Amino acid sequence: MAEERKEFWRWPESRWTNPEIDWKKGKYITCGIDVGSVSTQGVVMVDGGLCCYGNIRTGSNSPDSAINVFNKAAEGTGLALEDIQYTVGTGYGRVNVPFGNRAITEIACHARGANWMYGPSIRTVLDMGGQDCKVIKIDEKGKVTTFFMNDKCAAGTGRGMEVFADLLGIPVQDVGDMSFVVEQEPPPVSSTCVVFAKSEAASLLRAGWPKEKVLAAYCSAMAHRVFLLLEKVNVEKDFAITGGIAKNQGVVKRITKELGIEACETRWYNKAYADKNVPFDTQIAGAIGAALFGKALSEKLGN
Repeated sequence: MAEERKEFWRWPESRWTNPEIDWKKGKYITCGIDVGSVSTQGVVMVDGGLCCYGNIRTGSNSPDSAINVFNKAAEGTGLALEDIQYTVGTGYGRVNVPFGNRAITEIACHARGANWMYGPSIRTVLDMGGQDCKVIKIDEKGKVTTFFMNDKCAAGTGRGMEVFADLLGIPVQDVGDMSFVVEQEPPPVSSTCVVFAKSEAASLLRAGWPKEKVLAAYCSAMAHRVFLLLEKVNVEKDFAITGGIAKNQGVVKRITKELGIEACETRWYNKAYADKNVPFDTQIAGAIGAALFGKALSEKLGN
């Protein structure tokens, strides 16, 4: 029997439940579902507090992904869909959340979520997702004031990094750290298209470049493309990064070095979460924002 091929591109799936929240005692139980092109996140909030979340790979069917991530998040809590008062869908598949009450753009949801996660001092949010990158300017309440996005090519996105992880046979979660294991920073790969960048990387490997050096070249190229997008706005402090690529320090550190502005540490603004070592997952910002919009809409309706 042929050995099953390891999927180096696949991020580990995760979930978390807040042991200190009894959702049955909550007044407003809301859900945010962020169906992205690469991964899907589900968050349940009780009276504006984080109750549980799940983070899974997006499947071929957006409605199924939405249901599956809710089940992942709610695992072991006793929560069922009928217990949720209001659900907001966001992301690439936001209109395909079968139990959603409303769909809101990921721009607005990431802004709101970043404000809640990082704090009201945040003025610039960089969301690096699976198929696009967005720079969002926000006010102290997490409201969007302006934004720019690049969705022309996957080379500057999470999907591009997954392609490289698979090509080099390195788990995607290890790519960032490995990209620093070089004696000298190599020049970035020249191609702006992920298909040609992959071909260029294969040529570098054949030329004798170690995998770490190829990763450094690609992380550098990716960081520079994001920097060019950031140049379109006046990046103000505080500066936060959301999305999957925020977990890749090989890209993040190169972006902030070129930008000359440090990104906020990936930790909770709310000390109640920080002091209890609640996992800080940069990918759930959109789903958190969606759940918070759900609470506001539920309150407005008097539910």
